[in-house]
Amino acid sequence: MTDVDGLLTRIDAEFSASEQRIKEFQTQQVQEYLGRQERLELFTKACEMLRDSWRPRLETLAKRFGDKVQVTPCVTPTAREATFQFQSPLADIVLRFSASTDFDVRLLVLDYDLHVLPVLMKFEPHIRAEFPLEAPDPEAVASWLDDRIVDFVKTYLSLHQNEYYLKAYMVEDPISFTRFPKYAAAATLDWNGVKHYFVGEETRQAFAKKSGIHL
Repeated sequence: MTDVDGLLTRIDAEFSASEQRIKEFQTQQVQEYLGRQERLELFTKACEMLRDSWRPRLETLAKRFGDKVQVTPCVTPTAREATFQFQSPLADIVLRFSASTDFDVRLLVLDYDLHVLPVLMKFEPHIRAEFPLEAPDPEAVASWLDDRIVDFVKTYLSLHQNEYYLKAYMVEDPISFTRFPKYAAAATLDWNGVKHYFVGEETRQAFAKKSGIHL
């Protein structure tokens, strides 16, 4: 055998080894895919088991804000999601709760995402919790959701008390000379093409009397 024949043998061996590695990789990927598909069934079962933990809590949040929020649910084979879009004159506020898995489908992953624009105050935009997919703890999940919902409520209320957000929305009661956010007015009165805002019905009545307005 010539030196070239030996070289050819070595080259062919490398090609054979490469083909073998490719086949092994393909087999491994197929097995991993099938394993993930099987574990996705565990994710579906976990979501069904936890439905009674998260549904009433998210419904309670939506009910508390009433017509100030629009809720959009989304269900896919790999995720469950609820998006809350809040109506506010001060900022665009979007809160999203989601349940998904990690890439290997071995963990139940819960995410809390809060987007507020413009960003004029500090707040926690993202919090994540992970639980074993085979046996997530309903009480721990419920507690995590409770804490996140309360976190959001605190942020929402702080935003609506924040002077930077309120700067363009402050009004003054023409009787008590109290400055307060426009949305917090207890009473209003249109007079001479101008809308006046009042801290209470008493100052509204006093303004009407002073201005000769018959209510």
